Amino acid sequence: MILMIDWRSRITTEPDKLGGKPCLRGMRFSVLDVLDYLAGGMSIDEMLTEFPYLERDDILAALAYAAERERISGTAGVPPAS
Repeated sequence: MILMIDWRSRITTEPDKLGGKPCLRGMRFSVLDVLDYLAGGMSIDEMLTEFPYLERDDILAALAYAAERERISGTAGVPPAS
């Protein structure tokens, strides 16, 4: 089993911030933002340079949160191409 960072101390949801989407430490920077930047080819180090208010553990927490959501959802397969 892979040990992952405990995301619970870094991922927050607040109804008045980004429509209640999961965010990093109460900031207006969502888990989805992290995933989009990484999927777009930005490295963690590049993200930390571009967004100096982020910490490496924020990004790792976003990944751990997304992994847990995927595990819990139990969905299989790849979404259809648009």
